[in-house]
Amino acid sequence: MEPTAKAAPFTLHQKIIIAILALLQFTVILDFIIISPLGDILMKNLNMSTANFGYAVSAYAFSAGTSGLLAAGFADKFDRKKLLIFFYTGFIIGTVLCALSTSYWMLLSARIFTGLFGGVIGSVSLAIVTDLFLIQQRGRVMGFIQMAFATSQILGIPLGLYFTNLWGWHSAFLMIAVLGVLILIAIVTKMQPVNKHLELQLDKSPFLHLWHTLSNKQYQIGFAAIALLSVGGFMLQPFGSAYLVNNIGMTHEQLPLIFFFTGISVLIIMPLVGKLSDRVSKFWLFAAGSLISIVMILIYTNINPIPLWQVVAINMVMFMGIMSRMIPATTLNTGIPEMKDRGAYMAITSSLQQIAGGIAAVCAGYIVHQSTKTSPLENYNILGYVIAAVTLCSVFLIRRVAQLVKSKVAEPVLVTE
Repeated sequence: MEPTAKAAPFTLHQKIIIAILALLQFTVILDFIIISPLGDILMKNLNMSTANFGYAVSAYAFSAGTSGLLAAGFADKFDRKKLLIFFYTGFIIGTVLCALSTSYWMLLSARIFTGLFGGVIGSVSLAIVTDLFLIQQRGRVMGFIQMAFATSQILGIPLGLYFTNLWGWHSAFLMIAVLGVLILIAIVTKMQPVNKHLELQLDKSPFLHLWHTLSNKQYQIGFAAIALLSVGGFMLQPFGSAYLVNNIGMTHEQLPLIFFFTGISVLIIMPLVGKLSDRVSKFWLFAAGSLISIVMILIYTNINPIPLWQVVAINMVMFMGIMSRMIPATTLNTGIPEMKDRGAYMAITSSLQQIAGGIAAVCAGYIVHQSTKTSPLENYNILGYVIAAVTLCSVFLIRRVAQLVKSKVAEPVLVTE
């Protein structure tokens, strides 16, 4: 592995941005992944089949992907702070609608609405990171921001399940909405405008800007690579709680403990991977994480009923492998677009990632079968084989992305004091 240049320190404003974006990502990620641990409860309470639940998960992804594509042409035409405020406000409203749902169709509609806004937030956040941080800093930044996943596992999901046991599953979404309002206030009051990219725009038409970004052959490699990364998670996680309860014999009271320790493992690995990502070959770091995740996913999807501590141990190692892939892959991806295209590029990347994940969730809903509400899930091991094959393919695409980034000439970035 080849060492990189010494990492630059963060300014005060950059630290504030990292904190805001990490908290924001916490709510967005929690809003999406909370539906997985609630899956068994939702399928029983709202009388959903595995196929219906697959659609409930994918509804968010498909609407998020669609809105991301529609917003891509405009992503570089406005102050990124204003875009973030607009879409995050819509996301909060959608989350409240999820909490108010009383049927499968109401929940499905609310998830679509939430996805229309939530799907753009990630791309806007990535564009802000790319504008304000040097390439030598982005690994650490992504490490901190993606720690939101671990925090959602450690705090968000256990609290959500605890509130669910006390007041019903609706309360989990209300918790996210209340926290979202507080974060929105912080964005409005603490974040400075992010608008220097407006000086570099050449395309007058947003749709022409979108087309120029989509048709760039180098960009297309990045689009394909990042889209493929989401397939595994969208296939494995939606039925995770149902698999643990109905196949492995875990109880609903044990689920928070499993998610808690899984989050602890991710919380440990993410900062380490973030630092390594700024010092060693990002591709080889990604390849190592991919190998670990393939082995553990194949083990996880083929186990019989085992004690709780063994389930926890397998989950911890598996997610350490899965999440250690995300930082180097995402960091490499930010090095592909030109500054004038970053907003559109990140929006398209996020959209294709969501759409690919939505397709994967629907496919998973049809691959997995459950005869009754309490019977074991069938064909879950087939998901493991499919995910392993997709993960292997992603290694080759990320290798190509790494080659493109290495060949690019260093670009100026907009670092604020």
